[in-house]
Amino acid sequence: MKRLQQAPGASLLSTDTPLTGIGLIVLSTACFSGSDSLSKYLVQTLPASEVAWIRWLVFVVMAVILAARDEPGRFRSRRPGLQVLRGLGLVGSAVATMMALRSMPLAESTVLGFTSPALITILSIPILGEVVGWRRWVAVAGGLLGVLLVARPGAAAFQVAALFNLASSLCWASACVLSRKIAATDRAATTLLWSAVIGLVVLTAWMPVVAVWPTRKELLLALLLGLVAGAGQYCVVLAYRHAAASLLAPFCYLQLIWSSAIGWLAFAAWPDGWTWVGAAIITASGLYTAGRERARHPPAIAQAGAQPSASPPRP
Repeated sequence: MKRLQQAPGASLLSTDTPLTGIGLIVLSTACFSGSDSLSKYLVQTLPASEVAWIRWLVFVVMAVILAARDEPGRFRSRRPGLQVLRGLGLVGSAVATMMALRSMPLAESTVLGFTSPALITILSIPILGEVVGWRRWVAVAGGLLGVLLVARPGAAAFQVAALFNLASSLCWASACVLSRKIAATDRAATTLLWSAVIGLVVLTAWMPVVAVWPTRKELLLALLLGLVAGAGQYCVVLAYRHAAASLLAPFCYLQLIWSSAIGWLAFAAWPDGWTWVGAAIITASGLYTAGRERARHPPAIAQAGAQPSASPPRP
């Protein structure tokens, strides 16, 4: 049986308690919607890479605290090249999302973020050598149709920021596929620490070019962003220890609801009809992909951190 993709930072199975897993994944979607809203506010006055740098600084501190409980030697990677590529994918996804949020409504940005399951399916062919059947290709085509309805290229409503969102989804999908490949040789805690350090190194190198001195309020909000996003990631880690990924996948789409509500309350932006239609098609595509994966790999027990082509919420 093919090895299922491991959730970023996931660890070995603790127990099969699906209600706990569902509660944790719902909490993670609320955290990611909250972190996106903080990002949208901060990137109006600060460079996206600087906001990401502060977030990654908090991420590293959290990863080091978690890693301190383990043996240091266990964090030596057998696939350092892939770890570097995965880390670049994660940080690229975060920065691209923040750049999109500068001018794109929160809900629309979240909808486009859920194109990653389709991209994971496509990337799994050259990277993992998987064979994709016609049903999953239909789901991919449906997801891309949903993207066209949300972005509407050529229409007056089209925003160039949508391209940043699609770039973010591509980076995230690449990181997820590499997670599956790395899982065969490296522990999840190793991957978590590598991703944190690589992202911080890349962003730190860029800081002298773009850095703007933040106000006290901006700094506190950026630190809060790091804590909320980190809490969301940790909830994902715990959720996939308690329940199978294909069971949890439908609940990831609650992030669309949170983002729409926050966008309306905080930024007075409500998605139009075409966005909701596109969101419904993208969601159906992702859920069908998750269902097909569940049928191909019936989870007799919850797979630790295992997840199908339907990815976890994109942070």
